[in-house]
Amino acid sequence: MLRKRLTLALALLALAAVLEGLMALWALNIAAQHMERGRVVNDIQLGFVELSVTKQRLRTWVSQRQLDAGAEPSERERLLQSMRDTLSRLEVLAERAAALDTDADTRNEHVQRLDALAVLTRSMRTLEQGVDQVQPLPPGADARITWQALNERFDVSDGRDLRDLLVQGAAREAAAVLRERAAADRTLGWVRTLWTAAAATLALGALLLAAYITRALRQPLERLSTGAQALQRGELDHRIPEQGRDEFSAVARSVNAMAAELAQHRAAERVTRERLEEQVQARTAELQVALQTLRDLDARRRQLFADISHELRTPTTAIRGEAEITLRGQNRPAAEYQAALRRIVETSGQLALVIDDLLTMARSDIDTLALQRQTLEFAEPLALAMAQAHALARERRVRIDAAPLPETPLRVLADPQRLRQLLALLLDNAIRYSVPDGVVRVQVLVANGAEPHCVFRVHNAGVAIAPDELPRVFERNFRGEQARHHRADGSGLGLAIGQALARAHGGEISLSSHAEEGTTVTLRLPLREAARLEVA
Repeated sequence: MLRKRLTLALALLALAAVLEGLMALWALNIAAQHMERGRVVNDIQLGFVELSVTKQRLRTWVSQRQLDAGAEPSERERLLQSMRDTLSRLEVLAERAAALDTDADTRNEHVQRLDALAVLTRSMRTLEQGVDQVQPLPPGADARITWQALNERFDVSDGRDLRDLLVQGAAREAAAVLRERAAADRTLGWVRTLWTAAAATLALGALLLAAYITRALRQPLERLSTGAQALQRGELDHRIPEQGRDEFSAVARSVNAMAAELAQHRAAERVTRERLEEQVQARTAELQVALQTLRDLDARRRQLFADISHELRTPTTAIRGEAEITLRGQNRPAAEYQAALRRIVETSGQLALVIDDLLTMARSDIDTLALQRQTLEFAEPLALAMAQAHALARERRVRIDAAPLPETPLRVLADPQRLRQLLALLLDNAIRYSVPDGVVRVQVLVANGAEPHCVFRVHNAGVAIAPDELPRVFERNFRGEQARHHRADGSGLGLAIGQALARAHGGEISLSSHAEEGTTVTLRLPLREAARLEVA
């Protein structure tokens, strides 16, 4: 809005300046025309005077010729040629004056001028003929008659007095010069007045426009400056007053919108910073916990390696001792050799178990093992694990009582080798911690729910686990007191490895134990297809 008003005001000032210039050019053109006409009229006046003077000189030459006073013929030709040139120039100037003057009031003046020039032209031809015939006066001639004849040739033409004609022409042209000069002076005065008035008008308009611009810009600029300073100080709740619909109001609205957006961003940044601080604190706490866990794990790992080193040294020493004793003796009965070899085989088996646990731990943690999973029947790896378990059970004098499998196929997404390893590990633990002539019961069920699961249970009536030790049975290198008394060669890795394998397959292992009933280990694995059978 303000921009439009300023543009309009500046356009009006520019238009006034252009109009002033056009009017000045028009007035100057008129003054120039007056001056041009005055110059032409002045030249005509000078022409008449020059013609009169030349004619008077020619008269003097004729008198000298008549008196035979040494008049030169060349002087006569020069004077006649000068008169002819003056008449020609006067005719051109007369035409120029008629072309320049468009005023009807001076039309008669041009007619008189042309008439006088016509008379003078005709008198010039008569005068040339008379001057050519002038001869010195004979002795005794009447000088008065000769003078009268001479005056009649020079001063009269077509019955008109040439002297009066020249005097009137000069006077007429002098008056015309004065008239044109006065007109030019009036025009210049009018131009001067016009320029003075236009300059004063433009100056007044410029002053008014400057006052209007100052008044229109002062308050909006002060408001914008105050708002900018407030924003610079960080006062984002400050708002610039929005008055009117001009450009400053639009700028104020934009600045206010920017301040509101900055305030929102600042609030969001504060909330984000607080959240980040909370997250940093939480992560710091988690890292501290993780660091402590790593320290504990490292301590347990060191202890594990020490235990494994000790366990490796014990069977190795036993094997070496049996072999050395057998080799140092002399020939013995075959039964003694067989007994020694059986003891070596048994000790080697214990050593193999320890080595298997050591290799499992050396694989950069079981949690990060890559599995090659595929859809398979749960019965397939179970059958392989059961075959391996029956061999161990016969050796330990333990009976395995396996319930029939569900009739519906149980499809799981698993790594066949790892799943067989997991099932064999659970069966191995149940057999090893059973008492001689004990029974290990195996059962496979389907748990229907939001996500159907295959449930694998192994129960043994052997060594129980103390209630305070149950939360730690899945920790690596942990063994309960009764487990250590029952079996001194264990490493405490079986259940930890089994839980890691179960979770890698999306499942979970749980354990319950009672002194009178024994221990039950339950493995849950998600099924690929729902099976609605017996609920565990």
